[in-house]
Amino acid sequence: MVKTSQPTDLSFVHRFEPATTPARPPLLLLHGTGGDENDLVPLGARIAPGSALLSPRGKVRENGMPRFFRRIAEGVFDLDDLKARAHELGDFVERARAAYALEKPIAVGFSNGANVATALMLLRPEALAGAILMRGTAPFAPDELPDLSGVPVLILSGSADPLVAADRAAALADLLSRAGAEVSAMEIDAGHGLTPHDIALATGWLAKRG
Repeated sequence: MVKTSQPTDLSFVHRFEPATTPARPPLLLLHGTGGDENDLVPLGARIAPGSALLSPRGKVRENGMPRFFRRIAEGVFDLDDLKARAHELGDFVERARAAYALEKPIAVGFSNGANVATALMLLRPEALAGAILMRGTAPFAPDELPDLSGVPVLILSGSADPLVAADRAAALADLLSRAGAEVSAMEIDAGHGLTPHDIALATGWLAKRG
């Protein structure tokens, strides 16, 4: 059931699905370019049945398509905007947790959503309990690595992804590993789009976490 009466002090248009199995960790669903707050809800329900789902809509528009931060060109990010938007997302997560009585969520991000999830971990390491990063890249290298000790992260990259080359996915895994995260990185036979293999891997990974 969709929660339609949303707290007025939350700054993102979002969709919230209450937990039906309260012991499962909540998911923060972060869509890719052109998605919205509804985009990843079916995926979240499939990979983590019973979990609460919190799904905000990115505030930036690129040719009319929602995104979580601006970019200058394909693969070239506006870093000032990215960092500001990541902090804004962190504030939203903090307020949403209080409003909906949620534990610290695990982010599930696709493409642009995976990149903002990574930025959130780098800038607000206390915000997330873990992350599934699908078709993401390292958005920037911080001057000082955060302490992500023990934070579980699953990185799913596509061997035929035309937008995220293998070395960029490897750089993401290396960056988060150096920050102390418990990284599992898997390259699958896929392009930039998600596949049943992604769903199976994400489901199995989450099943081990409650």
